[in-house]
This record gives sequence, structure tokens and C-alpha cells, in this order.
Amino acid sequence: MASRIQQVTSHLSPSDNVANKVGVKSPEDVVIVSALRSAITRARKGGFAGSLPEEILSGVFKGVLEQTKIDPALVNDIAVGNVLPAGGGATNARMAALHAGFPETTSINTVNRQCSSGLQAVVQIATAIQTGIIEVGIGAGVESMTHNYGPQSLAPSSDKIAESCPAAADCLVPMGITSENVAAEFKISREKQDAFAASSHIKAIEAQKNGWFKEEIVPLEAVVTDKDGNEKTVIVDRDDGVRPGTTAEKLAKLRPAFDEEGSTTAGNASQVSDGAAAVLLMKRKTAEKLGLKIIGKYITSAVVGVPPRVMGIGPAFAIPVAVERAGLTINDVDIFEINEAFASQAVYSVEKIGAPIEKVNPKGGAIAFGHPLGCTGARQIATLLPELKRQGKKIGVTSMCIGTGMGMAAVFESE
Repeated sequence: MASRIQQVTSHLSPSDNVANKVGVKSPEDVVIVSALRSAITRARKGGFAGSLPEEILSGVFKGVLEQTKIDPALVNDIAVGNVLPAGGGATNARMAALHAGFPETTSINTVNRQCSSGLQAVVQIATAIQTGIIEVGIGAGVESMTHNYGPQSLAPSSDKIAESCPAAADCLVPMGITSENVAAEFKISREKQDAFAASSHIKAIEAQKNGWFKEEIVPLEAVVTDKDGNEKTVIVDRDDGVRPGTTAEKLAKLRPAFDEEGSTTAGNASQVSDGAAAVLLMKRKTAEKLGLKIIGKYITSAVVGVPPRVMGIGPAFAIPVAVERAGLTINDVDIFEINEAFASQAVYSVEKIGAPIEKVNPKGGAIAFGHPLGCTGARQIATLLPELKRQGKKIGVTSMCIGTGMGMAAVFESE
């Protein structure tokens, strides 16, 4: 199977005309001048359980405007990744933009590429800037799994299609079972999964203790209800899913969540959560004209397809394509932000591409602090760029698997 995927993606060789080249500054580069996120909180239990998606997203938009002091009218277009809301979240996104202070002349759209929706939104904006369609834009992502996650979020599907096409039928396999399929097919042991999951919490706890998330998180007001039914306003500025004291030994005691004989548990899978993130992009010459500090540069991206029944392996095949397209090798990458949908697929992807584990999710990942579906792709950029700066490193990759069998990855350079 792996060789078949490689054959399909092998023709995607790097272009000689890539606009944003690593190590070379050009006025035409697409650069990032702000990448911020909300805290990520537990669905139905955390700080944003009483907040609607447009409320969280508006707060992050306001954070970007406050950080950069840019005139909101200069932002031509905004793309927002989300997965679960009715109507594609289009009304929610427009409300958030207007509430944050963007004028009615700033257009907005939403995009759903499932777990890579936030990254797809950023890439959509970067591409529009590269081609001259717009000059300034925001790629964002938001998800309130508190309000939109559940059986009602699944659209009806065709029995005729599923019965006549096994691959199409596999698109309906529950995500937890695809994790079990990856673990079984590629022999990812329960011990490896629990060790990876515990490490995610340990790294996130260390990052919180050292204040490494403060640069990327916009503190937001939220109304919460206590156990007695009383409402109060709080400041949400900390990922609340991180569990101190998590160890592989403790995780080993948890029961499998999807298959009695399986290895995927609530402890080695991503948390259901709420959050938003936004990335402000423009050409280098525009940033310089506006006097804005450049924090990073978008280089390139790639999306590939993989078998739906093992959808979690997507990063293992998307990352090499994106890295090659950037004219790099895996060894050139300083930090990998690989979404931890499940420990099984994250472990497989890291091992498959040969990434040193110390370069992977140095501040923890979705197992520790959550995976608000449409938000994660933009959130990873907000997490990556400050960490590259802190470590004095240059090249970062973000990647995630995608339901129904895909993977997406993007390459960024710190400045």
C-alpha cells in the first residue's frame, strides 16, 4: 500500500518557479506578520463551553488587529476553516469579522477540508496573495465542539455508493476504528501509543510552566456556569486539557475506547475541544511599506490522498511531498508540528518519515491540549513560529491527517 501512495505522489516534484524560496528574501514573498490563537479548552467542560464559535473567533481577530495595529480596511479577504457548523459556518464567520472591527468591504468565506481546514484556509489566502488576487488576507480556523459535535453533525450518505465501492464505504469508518486499523496494520503497540501520549502532556506542562504559550495565546473573556448554576465572567488564557502527572503507566490502565481488543483509548487520542486561531498574511513589500514586523514566511504546501481505512497515515505521505517541493530534505526541518489525532497515527507518521522525536511537537500536541477540528491547522502555525524563534531555528513543518483519507502539510521559515 505504501508503495502505491508513493507512486501516486512521486510526480509532484518541486517546481523551479516556487515563489517563496527558503533562505532567499524577495519583495514577492508571502509573509506572516501575526499568528495568534485562543486557549484550547475542553468541550462541554472548559472555559469556552458557554461560548459560540463566532465569539471565540472574534476575540482572536481582535487580538491580531491589536497586535499589528493594521487598519482593518486593508484586509481584503478572510478564509475561515471549520468542520461541524451548519451552513458551513459562513454566517458565524461573517459575524465574527464584523464584530472584531473589519468593515463590510472585507470579504469572508469558509472552507472545510476536515482536520486540515485551518491550514487550507491559510494556504488559500497565501495563494491568493501570490497570484495577485488580493494584497492582504487572514487565514483562520475555529471549532466549537461543545455546540456542534455529535451525531447530528454527520450528513446522510448513500448506501448505493458504499455498497458498490469499498473505498467509498471506508470513508464511513469511524475515526477511532481507523486508528485501530493503523495500529494493527503497522504494528504500533499500545505501549508506544501510551508513551507518546504521556510525552505530549509532559512537554505541554513544561511549556506552560515556562510561559512558552503566552506569545501565541490571546486571553479572552468568557462566561462560565459553576456547579450551582451561577454565571461569571472569566479570562480564558490557558489550555485546560493538559493533565499534570500523566504517565504511560497510568494511561496503560485505561480501557480501549472503540474496540474491546484494541489499543486506542481516551488517553492516547486527541481531546474534543473548542478554540480558534488566525494568521495575517501579505507580501513582504506590503509588510515593509506598512512597517509591520515579519515573523515568518510561507514556503509551500501539499495535500495527498491515502486509503480512507487508515486515514491517519496522511502526514507520513504529505510531509515528504511538501518538503521536497520546498527544495529541502527531512533533515533540514527543525521542528515538526504533527497533529496528534491519535497516538497510533502520530507514532507511525514520525517513524515513517524518520523525524527525530525531539523535533516533533516540542510543546506537546492535541493529545495534551485538544484538537478543535477546523482550528488546528491555523493553531499549529501560531504554535510553530514562536517556538522556532525561541530555539533560534529556521524551518518548520505543520501537518495533519484528514478524515476520509488524506494528509496535508506546509513548510514555513522563521524570520
